[in-house]
Amino acid sequence: MVELKTDTSIDAMYEAGQVVARALTAVREAADVGVSLLELDELAHDVLRAAGATSPFLGYRPAFAPTAFPAVICASVNDAIVHGIPDGYRLRDADLVSIDFGAKLGGWAGDSAISFIVGEPRPADVRLIDTAERALAAGIEAAVVGNRIGDIAHAIGTVCRTAGYGIMEDFGGHGIGRQMHEDPGIPNEGRPGRGLPLRHGMVIAIEPMLIAGGRDDYHAAKDGWTLRTNDGSRAAHVEHTVAITDAGPRVLTERR
Repeated sequence: MVELKTDTSIDAMYEAGQVVARALTAVREAADVGVSLLELDELAHDVLRAAGATSPFLGYRPAFAPTAFPAVICASVNDAIVHGIPDGYRLRDADLVSIDFGAKLGGWAGDSAISFIVGEPRPADVRLIDTAERALAAGIEAAVVGNRIGDIAHAIGTVCRTAGYGIMEDFGGHGIGRQMHEDPGIPNEGRPGRGLPLRHGMVIAIEPMLIAGGRDDYHAAKDGWTLRTNDGSRAAHVEHTVAITDAGPRVLTERR
């Protein structure tokens, strides 16, 4: 069931979204050669504590997972697409890093992800991340009252496929509200004019996941969480929480 949020609830979700935005900004600024993923996780945890917020990631265990997630960020490096578990790995020059983070504040959730390069960037990685950002922007632009979920999916998929990138099968965006994952699902590829109509008060997380090698397949690492490209190529993941309103899409996790 899809819950339509009131304008007051959307304002409250914005506050949660801004905790997410602050944490991602802090992590991006701290990420440098020699910094460990565990250090980035602790930094994000500090932002949660300072805001009086909690993590919807920590302890989360969906049906596919063999264990509860042990951290407040997902930290995915190079060929890891999503769900990377932070560990003692220290960042190296030219690493491509994707950080996914969520917060719950006042009973409402926010969820967002960024991808960036540590140190000297490779041109191919810059193009991959730029395309992911363009796909996210296209999805947000399509998130308007009167459109359908398929219009968002088609907008994202068109940007990704035109650039020659793979799109992760079976994973995409989702509704969000009292819980981090709610109905409806938001695919990263689809047919325009299909799916649930978009209405004022729907809040969704739009999250393109791109595979540089152009293939769509992936596999789970031994930890049961980290999803990696089958061909070893790099991946990028970006995401925003977006409210659909009569005035147009409102990005609740916008970073300032």
